[in-house]
Amino acid sequence: MLKKNSNPSPHAARDQALELARMIRDKKGQAICIFDLRGISPITDFFVIAEGLSEVHNRTIADHLAANEKPNHTEGRDPGCWVLLDFIDVIVHVFSRETRLFYGLERLWGDAPRIEFENDD
Repeated sequence: MLKKNSNPSPHAARDQALELARMIRDKKGQAICIFDLRGISPITDFFVIAEGLSEVHNRTIADHLAANEKPNHTEGRDPGCWVLLDFIDVIVHVFSRETRLFYGLERLWGDAPRIEFENDD
């Protein structure tokens, strides 16, 4: 399935990815990284990848994001070891540390450029 372009500005998806990353950081999400998938993936423009301290923390982060920006689709809220929020042009992955290491999205998308983002951890 090809992505819909819901953002009219060429910078809107990047700005949305940065804002979602800030919101994750505000809820004490850790190890946040942003991958620019434009020109690499027809599914989305950006991945925001982060981890929480527990499954409850992951759900709290996901709920905070969903309350502030309505996702098109959400998966994995229960059990919460990997919560995916699809905002069309940005997909957010909130992992437990173990699940993040197991699936290794950073390895899979390692050729994609990263967007600089200040983590406070």
